[in-house]
Amino acid sequence: MAALFRGSRNVLLRWTKHVDLAFVSSRSMASKTPVGFIGLGNMGTPMAKNLLKNGYPIIATDVFPESRKELQDTGAQVVDSPADVAEKADRIITMLPSSPNVIEVYTGPNGILKKVKKGTLLIDSSTIDPAVSREMALAAEKMGAVFMDAPVSGGVGAASLAKLTFMVGGVEEEYQAAQELLTCMGANVVYCGQVGTGQAAKICNNMLLAIGMIGTAETMNLGIRLGLDPKLLAKILNMSSGRCWSSDTYNPVPGVMEGVPSANNYQGGFGTTLMAKDLGLAQNTATNTKTPIPLGSLAHQIFRVMCSRGYANKDFSSVFQFLREEEVAGW
Repeated sequence: MAALFRGSRNVLLRWTKHVDLAFVSSRSMASKTPVGFIGLGNMGTPMAKNLLKNGYPIIATDVFPESRKELQDTGAQVVDSPADVAEKADRIITMLPSSPNVIEVYTGPNGILKKVKKGTLLIDSSTIDPAVSREMALAAEKMGAVFMDAPVSGGVGAASLAKLTFMVGGVEEEYQAAQELLTCMGANVVYCGQVGTGQAAKICNNMLLAIGMIGTAETMNLGIRLGLDPKLLAKILNMSSGRCWSSDTYNPVPGVMEGVPSANNYQGGFGTTLMAKDLGLAQNTATNTKTPIPLGSLAHQIFRVMCSRGYANKDFSSVFQFLREEEVAGW
């Protein structure tokens, strides 16, 4: 019944596009029902703010009081627990660090599923093990709710600008209802298939991202040691076959680009510990599927070493700094 209602609502929204725009705007802003948001970190906070900007009342929570206050100051209603969110909203987005966090938020003593209403749409944008996504989907189904995985790519900058890419897995009939919310936070929303396929796409993307960042950092470090100006080298790479996202959009060398973590002592962005976690997910799924990932495995090892050497809370592009500080004999 909830899927039918959401489908009917989408048909109505498409029809109203043909009505006077001012009328549609005022009516749509007034009729938007609250959206729950759980997890207000570097990514979750700007995502929730973009929903607010699009006229959705937000009911939010996070384990850190300062994160809750920041969103509350922008107009969100803050509650104490995920269960409290579920009691007040029938569409909930979660953005959490890891699989254990997701399990706790959904199935813990004060979790979403303790008070979830039948027909509630649950969208998890965390990056976790696909098997955990499937487990949460089954638990939600038993409570009459619908769970979809929708991890994101793009980083904090894209989250702030509502230019994220969402990779969505779940029941296809529910995709349009999820898309309505996700398009407020991202430029690209891609349906990948059944629950867990969104996570699979994200894990593959982040493994390539990690490998590409290490390659860019190695290349820039070598060029600098050979006497090349880093800005010149970056310019050459970005007009040549070596160009990649890590070189032309998120360069790891301080002073080459503005507005990236390397220009801010590697603060903000995507933490090294999170990249190590995602590479661990890639390693686990590769082992389970008997898939060789030699470069992915080496990248996992490098980022794990970085975490033990004081880089855990720095952006993952700090691999450049890590390599600069390593003696040649160490490798």
